[in-house]
Amino acid sequence: MHLTPAMQGFILHWGEMGAKWGVNRSVAQIHALLHIAPTPLDAEEIAETLGLARSNVSTGLKELQGWKLVKASRALGERRDVFTSVQDMFDLAKVVVEGRREREFVPTIAALREVAQAAESDDTPAHVQARMKETLEVMQMFDDWYRDVSGLSRGVQMMVMKLGARIARFLPKG
Repeated sequence: MHLTPAMQGFILHWGEMGAKWGVNRSVAQIHALLHIAPTPLDAEEIAETLGLARSNVSTGLKELQGWKLVKASRALGERRDVFTSVQDMFDLAKVVVEGRREREFVPTIAALREVAQAAESDDTPAHVQARMKETLEVMQMFDDWYRDVSGLSRGVQMMVMKLGARIARFLPKG
């Protein structure tokens, strides 16, 4: 696949962005390539296009499949799998947010619940207990909001986002 300078810039930036989020740079670049590719690509094409080792591409594809960002398929009579990314940006954002919620946010809420409960029966000072409780309550509030909104249809979610942007113009700043 021939990459234009703009395509290269997109892939490089996606890799930098991934690295800032704790994702291996080459894994993020593989995802970026598949996201903009007009047709599915096999691992060899990905390795050649990005100048990555084939083993690095295989590992990256497995990771991306685990996150449900990439799917493998095979045409009848073909021996090689080809890979595609979630193409719809709304769906892509939803997969990323839900994955991060499950891996990071939910375990943090559970840990906060445990330590807040433990703090009630040990020598933890009252002001520290209050801070733990407040942290748990706010994080739980965000998670409850997310679960409520994620249960709405896509059309309603889009309407809420657009409405939120308009409402913000009328609310006091700060």
